[in-house]
Amino acid sequence: MADFERKIPDGDTRERQVCRDCGHVDYQNPKIVAGAVVAHEGRVLLCRRAIAPRHGYWTLPSGYMELGETVSEAAAREVLEEAEAEIVMEGLLAVYSIARIGQVQMIYRARFADPAAPRYGAGAESLEVGLFDWAGIPWEHLAFPTVKWALDAWRANPDGPIGAPAGNPSDDLRGSIRPQLRA
Repeated sequence: MADFERKIPDGDTRERQVCRDCGHVDYQNPKIVAGAVVAHEGRVLLCRRAIAPRHGYWTLPSGYMELGETVSEAAAREVLEEAEAEIVMEGLLAVYSIARIGQVQMIYRARFADPAAPRYGAGAESLEVGLFDWAGIPWEHLAFPTVKWALDAWRANPDGPIGAPAGNPSDDLRGSIRPQLRA
């Protein structure tokens, strides 16, 4: 078993875990989360989580990117896994930096692959899935602050050309504020 110590490796500026035997540096980097705001006729697709964290709360279909995928492929895979929906990406809607938990979240704006007959259902990580109009979104039961941020970004530009992606709110530029979410 490797024996690691915390130190600043040669040529680096940050303290890292370094193997005492071989000098291997165990870099700890943020994880990429990919997801989508899937919209249809003014409504958005939300999934009620069947897994921790925030079991039972509503979220956008999203999850960790896998090796060998592009970010948009990861977002499409997550929508298929969590909401059993095939989608077409319209563009990158938002990029959020959540420093307190080491995540970068990349959220796309998307539509159903067959808008004439949208198909979706609860995947293994979802208790239920539904299309919600703005007034019907379960705001008090959203799983994460970034879900609200992404929905707000979508509402600001639901149909037009996508320009620069939205980012963290001005009062939380690093994603460091621990949200006060209801249990």
